[in-house]
Amino acid sequence: MVTSLALLDALTQIPDPRDPRGIRHPLTAVLSLAVLAMMTGVKSYCGIAQFGRDHGAALAHALGFRRGKTPAVSSFSELFRVLDVGAFEAALSRWIASRRPAGAEQVISLDGKTARGSRDGEVPGQHLVAAYDSDARAVLAQIRVDAKTNEHKAALQLLGILPLAGAIFVGDAMFCQRDLCATIVEGGGDYVFFVKDNQPSLDIDIGAGLAYEAQARSQAAAFSPGRCPADRRRTRGVRNEQGARPVREAYAADDFDPDQAAGLGRPEARL
Repeated sequence: MVTSLALLDALTQIPDPRDPRGIRHPLTAVLSLAVLAMMTGVKSYCGIAQFGRDHGAALAHALGFRRGKTPAVSSFSELFRVLDVGAFEAALSRWIASRRPAGAEQVISLDGKTARGSRDGEVPGQHLVAAYDSDARAVLAQIRVDAKTNEHKAALQLLGILPLAGAIFVGDAMFCQRDLCATIVEGGGDYVFFVKDNQPSLDIDIGAGLAYEAQARSQAAAFSPGRCPADRRRTRGVRNEQGARPVREAYAADDFDPDQAAGLGRPEARL
């Protein structure tokens, strides 16, 4: 059973990239403030700083700020430029995973998107492949897709930092690749991916497999013996929930009398 992990405890595992001589606020306090602000819908450094000022000294002390005052906009900008993004995302993933109910089925969506506002003139936008937990409503991890790779290869790297056991991964046809599916299965997970016309042989194989399974089930249902009626399972003279079977009651299937069957036993019916 996974023990629930506090946010501050998860953030303590992130290395502090700042110069020790100029530190005014603990790293865990700054990062926890940023996480809380973004969970409420804040999406900018200005919004995070304003969120801290709006909630005052009570929230500042609860998060670990020693002076009861939260950082300004410039502090967040300088920190996130040098912060280890991978370590930050890994800490948040551990925090989210620890708060999931034990034994709950985890569905993770793989998707690639270009970050809004990341394009600068002729410079293309930052394209990311993310793993989204639909129940937690949070991104567990994401990897940048550079010019020398694609979403498929980035997704393989993403699976290397995610817990695969017991998880079901879903995604579009981009992720329906042999090595990607094999990695998920080897890690103890499962997958549901779309198949399009650009993979005709795979589409044919899947259709043939489903048709064979449907035919096998149909044949099994046709040849399976039916259940005996409840009356035939009774034993004469033995009482059960529905009472004893009358002695004079009989079934043609139990006591076959050829004299009562039309056409049987007559000379013209013999071969």
